Amino acid sequence: MTSRVFTLSAILVLAALPVLAHPGHTEDGFLHPFNGLDHILAMTGVGLWAALLAGRKPSAAFLLPLSFMAMMAAGAAAGFAGMKLPIAEAGILASVFLLGGLVLIAVRVPPPTAMGVVAVFALFHGYVHAVEAPTADTGEYMLGFLAATTLLLAGGLGLGWVVRRLVGDLGLRALGGLILAGGAFVLVTQ
Repeated sequence: MTSRVFTLSAILVLAALPVLAHPGHTEDGFLHPFNGLDHILAMTGVGLWAALLAGRKPSAAFLLPLSFMAMMAAGAAAGFAGMKLPIAEAGILASVFLLGGLVLIAVRVPPPTAMGVVAVFALFHGYVHAVEAPTADTGEYMLGFLAATTLLLAGGLGLGWVVRRLVGDLGLRALGGLILAGGAFVLVTQ
C-alpha cells in the first residue's frame, strides 16, 4: 500500500513539472502549498492523524489523505467558479489547531468521521489555492498544488508511521503538540 502512495505522488509530481516551466508566473501551483506554514502544518497534521488512526484501521491511513485531496479539489473548483467562502483563511488556521489537537490528545474516531473532519478543512485549503491562482493555466496550477499536497500528506503519514514505530503514540502526540505550536506561531505572526 505504501508503495502505491509514493507511486501516485511521483506521477503527480511528474505531471506537474510543466507548471514549473512557465515563465511569468509569480507563483506556480506546485510551490504554492510550500509558501505558507499554515498549509504545511495542516497537511502534515492530516498525515499524522491518519498514522494515529491506522493503528486500529490500517485503511484509515489512506482514507484521510484521499478524502482531503478529493475535497480540496472540490474547494478549488468552487474558487475557480467564483464562489465566495468568506471564512476560508480562518478555516485554514482552525484546521491547523484542530488537527494538531486531535493528534496531541490522540482522538480516535471511526474513519468516516475522520474523513468528514478533514474534508471540511480541505474545502478551505482548496478554495484559497484557487483564489490565489494566476489567471492563466488554472488546470496546470491545480495539478501542481494537488501534487504538492500529496507529498505533504504522504510526508506527514510517513513521519507519523516512523515516529510511532520508534517511540510509540507518545512521540506521535508530541508531533501534534508541535503542529499546535506552529499554529500559534502563524497566528502571532499574521
